[in-house]
Order: sequence, then structure tokens, then C-alpha cells
Amino acid sequence: MINGYYVIDSHCHIYPEKIASKAVMGTDRFYDEKSVGEGTVNDLLDRGEKAGVDFFIVQSVATTPHQVKSINEFIAESVKNNPEKLLGLGTLHPDSEDIKGDIEHLIELGLKGVKLHPDIQAFKIDDYRLLKIYELCEKKGLPVLMHTGDNRYDYSNPNRLLPILETYKNLTVIGAHLGGWSIWEEACEKYKGIENFYVDCSSSFNYIDRETAKRIIRAYGADKVLFATDYPMWDHKKELEYFFSLELDESENMSILNINAKKVFGVK
Repeated sequence: MINGYYVIDSHCHIYPEKIASKAVMGTDRFYDEKSVGEGTVNDLLDRGEKAGVDFFIVQSVATTPHQVKSINEFIAESVKNNPEKLLGLGTLHPDSEDIKGDIEHLIELGLKGVKLHPDIQAFKIDDYRLLKIYELCEKKGLPVLMHTGDNRYDYSNPNRLLPILETYKNLTVIGAHLGGWSIWEEACEKYKGIENFYVDCSSSFNYIDRETAKRIIRAYGADKVLFATDYPMWDHKKELEYFFSLELDESENMSILNINAKKVFGVK
């Protein structure tokens, strides 16, 4: 708890301890940043709890199809060991020979949604290979948390996602990084008002000023925004300090810090 609010971090990456350092360095190179965390479950819980975070949505990303099963089993095992603190999302890969089986397996594991990263996994959001994933996630009621936006590539920008949101109207999509990393304001203009689209605020506060952040959050509506840090990238304490410095009202804070995540991911 912080300032009287129950806090859910809706976007956290975790890795097995033996590969965590390598995985974190790979993401750092991709974004030319330096992560503050180690990328392990214990480090996440320690850092988050010290900052006042109560619950965490955890995930990882498969860069090849053969990684899907082991990653999903690791995420599920981490949740099993910390059920009062963690909820897990599964990973999928568009080149898998058995997308349906992968989805059935992650559901059996108790995972509550899917994380996709078009830029790191190197697929365009509207690539035909992804359509089966969207179809099945919509049918199974699995929300999809997706990296969105990058001015260096054309994988995850609004021109790719808008047709998917229009086609799969019952598919809940959470666009990470306020809907468009590095293209925040452009993305907001194009996505605001779309019923099945939410955003998280991860990896955004370090790049945009408070006035812009507040304007974007209110353009989407507080009922469409989830608090998130992109752990291990950023520091929970600093992210929360920035968030509270926006001076949103109590209702907005409640929605962003916990109500929306409970609704989207089924956090109890």
C-alpha cells in the first residue's frame, strides 16, 4: 500500500535466475537503457514491496517457438510459489506449429492472458500468422498485453494495430507504454475511445513531461489506464512518485492503480 492505495504493477518481466542477467542485458541493448533490477522473482518482490506495490502481473517473451512451453511453465511455477503476490501471462510465438495447443497449455497452467512483443519477436501486429492467436484469445477470453509503438520500426505502430482492434472487437488488448512507445501523443490520438483497448503507463514517465502524461491519461480515460513499471527496467519508487505527482483525483488513482487491472486480468 502507498498513500492508502492498493497498488498493482501490471507489467513485469521475470526470468529464471541462471539466465536473468543475460536476458536483462539483451533488453537493455535493444532500448539503449540500463535496467535497475535483476529480473528475478525475488528481486521484483523485494524492490516492489519496499516501494509499496502489493501485486504484480508477470510475464516473459519467447523469441523462438521452442521457448514457449518452458517460459510458460516457469511463469506458472513462479505464480504457484507466490500466489498472493503474482498473476502470470503466457507467451506465444507466431511460428509455432501448434498455436491452439500452446494456448490450451497456458490456460491449463493457470495463466490469465498473453504477452506479445512485436518488435522483439519481429512480427507485424497485422501479420496473417497472428490472426489465429487473436481469434483464439478472443474466443477464450484471454486479454493480450502487447508492446506498442516504436519510431525505429514498423511492427507495432497504430497502422498495424487499429485493423486488429476493429476486426476482433471482443478481444481485450492492453497497449503497453501508453499505447505507443516513442510515439505517445500520436498513438493516443488514434486509439482513444476504442472500447476494447486499454493502455499501461510503463516505460513512459521517463520520456515525457508530467503535463503530457496527464493529458494522455485523461484522453484515454482513467478507466482505460493501468499502472505498470516494465520491471526490471525502471524503479518502482520513482515510477510511483511520478504517478502521484500528476495529482490525479482519488477516483482516477483507484482506477489506474488497481481497479482496471482487477477487471482486465481477474486479479482477486
